[in-house]
Amino acid sequence: MESISNTQWHHLEGGEAARLLDTDPALGLDAIEVERRRRRFGENTLSGKKGTSALMRFLLQFHQPLVYILIAAGVVTAFLGEWIDSGVIFGVVLVNALVGHFQESKAVRALDSLSANLSAEARVLRSGKTVRIPALEVVPGDVVLLRSGNKVPADLRLLSERELRIDESMLTGESLPVDKDGAPLPPDTILAERRGMAYAGTLVSSGQGAGVAVATGDHTEIGRISGLIDAADELQTPLTRKIARFSRVLLVAILGLAAASFVLGVLRDEPATEMFMAAVALAVGAIPEGLPAAVTIILALGVSRMAGRKAIIRKLPAVETLGGTTVICSDKTGTLTENQMTVQEIYSGGRTYAVSGQGYAPEGEVAPADGGDGPDEALAECLRAGLLCNDAGIAVRDGRHQVEGDPTEGALLVSAGKYGLDREGERDAFPRVDELPFESERQYMATLHDAPGGEGRVVYLKGAVERVLDCCGEALSPSGAVGALDAEAVIRAQRAMAEKGLRVLAFARKALPGDGRLKRTDSCMGMVFLGLQGMIDPPRKEAKAAIAACLHAGIKVKMITGDHALTARAIGLRLGLGGAGCDEGGGGDCPVMTGREIAELDDAALIERAPGIPVFARVSPEQKLRLVTALQQNGEVCAMTGDGVNDAPALKQADIGVAMGVSGTEAAKEAADMVLTDDNFATIEAAVEEGRGVFANLVKFIAWTLPTNAGEGLVILAAVLFGAALPILPVQILWINMTTAGCLGITLAFEPMEPGSMDRPPRRPDLPLLGRTVLRRMAVVSLLLLVCAFGMFQWELAGGAAVDTARTVAVNVFVTIEAFYLLNARSFTRSPLALGLSTNKWVLGGVGTMLLLQLFYTYAPVMHRLFASAPLDPWQWARVAGCGLAAYAVVEFDKKHASPDI
Repeated sequence: MESISNTQWHHLEGGEAARLLDTDPALGLDAIEVERRRRRFGENTLSGKKGTSALMRFLLQFHQPLVYILIAAGVVTAFLGEWIDSGVIFGVVLVNALVGHFQESKAVRALDSLSANLSAEARVLRSGKTVRIPALEVVPGDVVLLRSGNKVPADLRLLSERELRIDESMLTGESLPVDKDGAPLPPDTILAERRGMAYAGTLVSSGQGAGVAVATGDHTEIGRISGLIDAADELQTPLTRKIARFSRVLLVAILGLAAASFVLGVLRDEPATEMFMAAVALAVGAIPEGLPAAVTIILALGVSRMAGRKAIIRKLPAVETLGGTTVICSDKTGTLTENQMTVQEIYSGGRTYAVSGQGYAPEGEVAPADGGDGPDEALAECLRAGLLCNDAGIAVRDGRHQVEGDPTEGALLVSAGKYGLDREGERDAFPRVDELPFESERQYMATLHDAPGGEGRVVYLKGAVERVLDCCGEALSPSGAVGALDAEAVIRAQRAMAEKGLRVLAFARKALPGDGRLKRTDSCMGMVFLGLQGMIDPPRKEAKAAIAACLHAGIKVKMITGDHALTARAIGLRLGLGGAGCDEGGGGDCPVMTGREIAELDDAALIERAPGIPVFARVSPEQKLRLVTALQQNGEVCAMTGDGVNDAPALKQADIGVAMGVSGTEAAKEAADMVLTDDNFATIEAAVEEGRGVFANLVKFIAWTLPTNAGEGLVILAAVLFGAALPILPVQILWINMTTAGCLGITLAFEPMEPGSMDRPPRRPDLPLLGRTVLRRMAVVSLLLLVCAFGMFQWELAGGAAVDTARTVAVNVFVTIEAFYLLNARSFTRSPLALGLSTNKWVLGGVGTMLLLQLFYTYAPVMHRLFASAPLDPWQWARVAGCGLAAYAVVEFDKKHASPDI
């Protein structure tokens, strides 16, 4: 037992595995041995690496350049005695830290969810007796008994099985339950094909079996996945990276300008105290106090809009990340497909039939593919066989038709219903007498029924095509006559269906006289062939359009699935993955790379090849993680969708992890940044569109707010250079910044999405937050604010106005130009008139509120005492309004002669 963690258990016989583990398959372990192994291997539960403490996670929220700027602003305003403003700034910092802290530690929660996937109870053999124990008490070497409905408590090498089928979708992505058998397999067999193994956390769909526990806790496959989640990089989003970089530059610029103004003033023999206050005023003016709060609000509004489109955001920056997504890696089952098996083609009586409709709903019909008509007894019997040789049911829950039992059998019930066969009526007419359940050795299922009118009995059989053909010597014709079987024609039809990715089952019948019995040995001999039914989990109707929209928007879409390569390729063709020419009827192709091929590539080769492959099949959890990492190494902003435990590491590694809300495991949801409430790929496309709108509004707000801060700093710097009185005081700067950000700037968060947002490629991840055109426009507005505010201040002083009056004019010039520039900033390319003033009523409301506040600031006696303001006459207001109109006209002229690169 010294090297059991490295043993390839699927390669060994079950008895050999038990021998290596010193276990008697008939007796199990005794109490003394169990205790010894528990001390050695520990409890059957998942552990995780020790995480950062809650206090440290909270303190790290303040470790950001922009937060340093805000803290500095709070300290400065407190130093100036402006306790209310200082309290507001520190309040913003605290709220941002609390929100960030609340959203941390998703890896810890994912590990907790993984632990919940281990079953709570297990049935094991101890000293020859069957006992129930908590799953965490299972140790390597325990003989575990399985039956339908059990969750597998540990990784097991199967010792025996009877019709055992296990749903491994949460681990492998395989869409259908897997038939298990104990035959040894080659060492390099991939996880999804290890039929002699049962893995912790998977669910027994039917049958029963026994296996010896070969791995528990962290050593199980699910434990390895938890390790991958732990090891996955904690990635910053493109927005947080750009904001951090932008904030560092802003911090250096502000401190540099403030220091320069102080030094220049002192060199001009100005009093050091006055120059210090001027430097403080410049710093306060240049600090964008409202930026973090505005970013949070804009992202939160994006979250709200996405929730209305069935996408729940768990981490605010993920909203913007979606807008910059360059590649989407999507799971197949339930996301791109319906997750409802559907019969789409039937071959019977030498003819092919198309079946319309999708899923388990009864809508659709069965019609000859060649357009012919007339009764077909062979077709009717083929569908009847699928209906009667069947243990599934269809139920309606919450308005949706859902299968109760095996999805394949559910599809057969629906196809029979589309032809007009009533399930209850047929079962009443052909009551079941006996059955032979499906077994992997037989490769078929058979049921015995009393025939209507007491005319003996009939056996209906369904199973693998080759096996059923071996049982048949004759075939039923459309007229109902029994004739010779053309096996080659059947094989050609089966291959044609398989090339389309259809799973094909064959059907046959045999009449028995009187009270004939169903024999266990030769029950399938002498059968009459009825036909084939080909089924698939079909693509969602809206998924193809959504993929086309993503491709049109320059976003690559890749399907990563645990299903077989042939099925994956067929779905890829139907969805148009791979771009132009890659569709079912276009003669194109969708290259498919399998997990086995991925395993043969080193990281460098995978990084080179991954971008050009649209479909990946039979992929393991580690390979999903490698694929996401390879795409990121190519500079892609990668979104990854998934629903199983096997998807969790890749979801955490991706720039934006997207989990399925309906079918997803808790581990997947906790590892993800976004959860889809309808498990629909089309929702991802809608969320990407919203994300682009959010990013556009963020850039609009930043492009609107920073010229004000720059203009205020330039006005202070100009006053220092010319030895003039300060045109605006620090307390007046705070008034401008706090009121305009709340009344004007934040209204840009409600700006509706501009047309054509999905008609352009995604923004390159390496581009700066603000493009050259936006920076130039901001520079123009900053200079306009400098010239107008400083010029009007000097104009008023030259005209004999008091300094308080001149400063009030300068403050109103700032606010007025900001209000007009707000209208410009609603679009970087279109005029406010083209957008329509009514499309964002918040802008009009914000401008009206700001006007009222400025009238209060200008005329209220209390404001005169607090902010050193003074009343203005109509001519002064006219000059202020003229400055605003002039600035508006200059920016609109710039729009007509610029190509924005935002």
